[in-house]
Order: sequence, then structure tokens, then C-alpha cells
Amino acid sequence: MPALIPRLLAIGILSVAFIALTLAITAGLFMQLDLQVAEAMHDAWVPSLHGVFQAIAEFGSIEVTGLLMLGLTVYLWRAGFGSDALVFLVFLAAEAFEIFYKFNLHHLRPPLPLREEDGPSVSELLSGSSAANSFPSGHMMRTVIVYGLLAFVIRRLSTSPRARTLAVAGAVVLIVLMAVDRLYLDVHWESDVIGGLVLGAIALLAGTVWLDRPRKVEN
Repeated sequence: MPALIPRLLAIGILSVAFIALTLAITAGLFMQLDLQVAEAMHDAWVPSLHGVFQAIAEFGSIEVTGLLMLGLTVYLWRAGFGSDALVFLVFLAAEAFEIFYKFNLHHLRPPLPLREEDGPSVSELLSGSSAANSFPSGHMMRTVIVYGLLAFVIRRLSTSPRARTLAVAGAVVLIVLMAVDRLYLDVHWESDVIGGLVLGAIALLAGTVWLDRPRKVEN
């Protein structure tokens, strides 16, 4: 249990940070910075890269991350880690929290003149309206949770040092790419990306706490 205390403290700190971010957005404190970042990304737009960034977006889509989370759950269950498979609940809880925020926090998406077409996903049904709310970024949140958990499990179970290193490096690269992708396509404000990153980190830490929880000693 002592080894889990830093993670539990981090969850508490990040939760306070997420609440503070929510209040700051509600008060309009991010409006100017959001617009400046969005306009800068719009000015840097290169049409030939559109397909590349749409492809990157798919790594954070509900379809891809949902399948990966299902695969991780099935693997843990079939490998004899039955209770560990319940880690999928942090993914569902975070997704429910994101949807709740999208319907209840007034924070409109970047306007159509700035926004580029996102990668195809059923999540567009939720945010398809030009007047839809955008905080937090679901793609960002799901990327942190799913690829973070995959890297964590691989580090715990793999006997290959190279696989463990590549798993962590791959997760970090995907998270960074997704943050850039959300901003480059101008489908989210930078405050949305920060919110998705923080919410995803909270859920990821909660998942690792569950996976590393104290076990009963078998006789």
C-alpha cells in the first residue's frame, strides 16, 4: 500500500487541477489563449498533411480505443487475472464523465472557419453540431487511458526489456501526437486538450492503482 500512496496523492492533485480548470473555463479565462493557439494552428495548416492527421486521430477514436480496451480486458481475464480485468471500468467511467461534461459545460468548439475535418468516428455524432460543446477532448482522454494502461500491463508482464521500453515510448509518442493532432486540426481548443490530458491521467492512475492493489496472501 505505501507504494500506491504517491499515485493516490497524484489523483487528488489532478482532480483539484481539473476542477480548477473547469472553473477557469467557465469564467472565460482561457478564451484569449484558446483563440490565439487556434489561429496559429490555422495559419500553419498544410492541406497535404490533412490525411496524415486524420489517420492519427483514429488512434484516439472510440472505435479503436474501445477495441483495444476490450482486447486488454479479455487478455487479462483469459490469462488468469480475472479481477484485474475490471480495470475496463475506469475507461467507462471516464467516458461517461466526458459525455456528462459535453452536455453540461458550455464551451463551444472552434468555429467552422478555423476547423478542419476530423477523422471519421461515431463520436462525431456527439459533437457533430457546430454548436456542440468541446470540453474535455475525448480523443485525448482515451489516448492517455488506453495506451497508458497497455504500456503499464506490458511493463508488468513482458519478459523482454525491449518490449517494455517500446511500450512506454510508444504510449508517450501517441499521447504527444494526439495533443498536436487535436490542435492542428483545430477540432479542439488547447484548454480542451489539457482537460482531456488531465482527466485521462486521473483515470490512468486509478487503473494502475487497481492493478497494483494489495493482494491476499494465499496459503
